[in-house]
Amino acid sequence: MSLDSRLAALDAELAAVPGVLVAFSGGVDSGVVLAAAVRALGAQRVVAATAVSPSLPAAERRGAVAFAESLGVRHELPRTDELSREGYRANAGDRCAFCKAELVDVLTPLAARLGIADVVTGTNADDLRAGFRPGIRAAAERGAWAPLARAGMTKDDVRAAARRWGLPLADKPAAACLASRIAYGVPVSAEALARVEAAETSLRAAMTGAGLAVRDLRVRDLGGDTARVEVDAALVDELVARPDLLASVTGFGRVEVDPRGFRSGSMNELLPDPVRYR
Repeated sequence: MSLDSRLAALDAELAAVPGVLVAFSGGVDSGVVLAAAVRALGAQRVVAATAVSPSLPAAERRGAVAFAESLGVRHELPRTDELSREGYRANAGDRCAFCKAELVDVLTPLAARLGIADVVTGTNADDLRAGFRPGIRAAAERGAWAPLARAGMTKDDVRAAARRWGLPLADKPAAACLASRIAYGVPVSAEALARVEAAETSLRAAMTGAGLAVRDLRVRDLGGDTARVEVDAALVDELVARPDLLASVTGFGRVEVDPRGFRSGSMNELLPDPVRYR
């Protein structure tokens, strides 16, 4: 199918319902869903909802607010409490299922109060094929559905659509929740999430100040006092050669640089049996 065909399918999926509440993380996938919903239904029949919790970086929340305002949609900022769920705190391979369960359990009654029956997410067709997305099933079990996936839109399609529509997040790097930085088996806490956010913010500022234009950056909490830094592969050698920049990674006693560079979902590589969490 061509991009035009997939966009037509996306429009048809959204136009078939009276209104939608979009689980809007601030990323390009849910951003395109939000923009497509406005195009299909009009801004008055669309609500964006960005869950606020310790797992959402402050910069992501600010960006989400600005984008929703640019589309003229109502934007809700409900609080979620993933940390109240034992499975989330335990941080086994199914952590994302508990996070998505919390999200949809909060958004569904919010949508009902606003007279909206449909809660939709930014899951795309590539996500369904990835083989390790325990949160997708949890969301679907609670009635949330994914317009991009139904329309067969891949990540490349999503970015192409965002460029076609002139959306400012068309080339926005992936920005998974802060819990994704914590190695499986290491308990998740508000303090651990805040430590990762502070370390990433500090390192990004230091690299930018040194003239290193970094796109993808993660500080992975490996447990105890050890952090592993992932940056764009082209910047690995420069970062290794600059201990002064690594010193900006606050909150950890030992900091190492991954020689392979940034890889989305690299923490999944450490799971002994990822298949069981599909």
